[in-house]
Amino acid sequence: MAKKPKKQQSAGTPATVALTAAGVDFTVHAYDHDPSHPSYGEEAAEAMGVSPDRVFKTLVADVDGALTVAVVPVAGSLDLKALASAVGGKRAAMADPTLAERTTGYVRGGISPLGQRKKLPTVLDASATAHSTICVSAGRRGLEVELSPADLAGLTGAVLSGIARA
Repeated sequence: MAKKPKKQQSAGTPATVALTAAGVDFTVHAYDHDPSHPSYGEEAAEAMGVSPDRVFKTLVADVDGALTVAVVPVAGSLDLKALASAVGGKRAAMADPTLAERTTGYVRGGISPLGQRKKLPTVLDASATAHSTICVSAGRRGLEVELSPADLAGLTGAVLSGIARA
């Protein structure tokens, strides 16, 4: 009886698998996540020794009833009005965390804009273009991926807009 070929297992998270499949340059940064740290993003910046304006957090908002992804620097906060405007909406509010996790396939603090279970409209804060590379979650707490803002925007179909407040 012939042996069945083994199915190849994809290593990494859905985000890193998507990046590898797309053939873009990226670097993975792993660090020990401290559950007691008050900010996932600031913890990542500190652990990697990277300026907080180069580390971006992925937030899920509800814009006029549709889930939308916002990617903003961890040093700032999301301007919900600007997000709504960027996607042609009127009102935006932060999405229910459980719904965000279920829709993206990631846990809070580890939501990546890449490799989500359901592709959502995405807006990347325009400040990202000031950097040759930025860091975003690679799909779990304690794991970041560094890539060019252009590659991130291209892979997610993101609109570039000023959606962050200092």
